Amino acid sequence: MKEPLPLTPAAQRVQDALTALGMPGRVIEHTQPTRTAEEAAAAIGCAVAQICKSLIFRLEPGGEPLLVIASGANRVDERKLAALTGRTVARADPDFVRLHTGFAIGGVPPLGHPQPLTTYIDHHLMQFEQVWAAAGSPNAVFPLTPAELVTLTGGSPQDVAKAG
Repeated sequence: MKEPLPLTPAAQRVQDALTALGMPGRVIEHTQPTRTAEEAAAAIGCAVAQICKSLIFRLEPGGEPLLVIASGANRVDERKLAALTGRTVARADPDFVRLHTGFAIGGVPPLGHPQPLTTYIDHHLMQFEQVWAAAGSPNAVFPLTPAELVTLTGGSPQDVAKAG
């Protein structure tokens, strides 16, 4: 049996966060990139819709971060986010993402951030037995159930996807 790849430091931080929450042995580091939903689905062998995209938005006024975990098959509707939050919503730049998550775009996990983030989860993810989330690096992912995603993030399932 082939030995698994050693985890990068960022992926190890996600593994440590999972282990601390009672979910050991879950992060998988791939040799090919899993930065986009399409790349991740191809590497894993699952549907694009089963990929959890962790997207950070900036709420104004105030500049607080909002984590939206979207299905890989969906685009987020910022008007729906504005209606849910009652605030103006804008996509965050890479520096804002790293500041509030501790991770770079392309590998942002749904957990392991310096502070808990307000989180909305695309309700389309709730239909699957298993989904896959980024694990800190552009090549790392981990499997979990939608119920575990809700528990790990403290997020709430919402209709956040653009129609169509």
